[in-house]
Amino acid sequence: MEEASFVFREATLADKVTLVTGAGSGIGRASALAFAQARAKVVACDVDSKGGLETVRLIREAGGEALFVQADVSKSSEVEEMVRLTVAEYGRLDVAHNNAGVEPANASILDSSEEDWDRVIDINLKGVWLSMKHEIPAMLEQGGGSIVNTSSTVGHLGQSNMASYVASKHGVIGLTRAVALEFVDAGIRVNAVCPAVVATSMFERFTRGDAQVASTLISSLPMKRLIKPQEVANSVLWLSSDKAAYLNGHALVLDGGLSIQ
Repeated sequence: MEEASFVFREATLADKVTLVTGAGSGIGRASALAFAQARAKVVACDVDSKGGLETVRLIREAGGEALFVQADVSKSSEVEEMVRLTVAEYGRLDVAHNNAGVEPANASILDSSEEDWDRVIDINLKGVWLSMKHEIPAMLEQGGGSIVNTSSTVGHLGQSNMASYVASKHGVIGLTRAVALEFVDAGIRVNAVCPAVVATSMFERFTRGDAQVASTLISSLPMKRLIKPQEVANSVLWLSSDKAAYLNGHALVLDGGLSIQ
């Protein structure tokens, strides 16, 4: 069992209500912890109750305030309930990090199934669309808010044998830009983070525990290491705060120089 070991940061989101999807592990957990460190109230959402509850435990044991809500972001009714429970508990919603996502089967488009395509698009893209569809009305009620969506470096680039994932992450960037323009006059900012390869369980599943595959992939990165989830979370925290108040519709690339080679 992980121990809560963080210290509170500068109170950049003091008393704000934040919601994180995919908060049970990886980037989502790091983001939820970063929000808590910034003295925000955190609603940690995940389809995995064990992971989500562990994130909440870490926050509470360190003195933060958090609530777990189980939700499958590909299902409209569950996303609507996720937001309803957030507002019912804390009275508002100031910040959302729409992060829940899955990796594809590592296969050519010729060998990929329709079921895999639907699974990846439903969670990675439709899940972000549904989340914003239900989060934005809550933000409109209070006169503004900030949303950060998780895309990927492959949201800007191509990658063989990952067609569904690449398509979903390109879609998140387009969706982010469209919604950012739609609600800019309402005081709602919408941005995206686009990390390269992150040191999470998703990476381990993708490489299937093959050390040689992992080593080859890491050696292709300019910095010769994976991104830490906390490094992504730091950018999410900044984008969510008033320190990035003039940033809207931006897709922030976090790839250590991979895309400029």
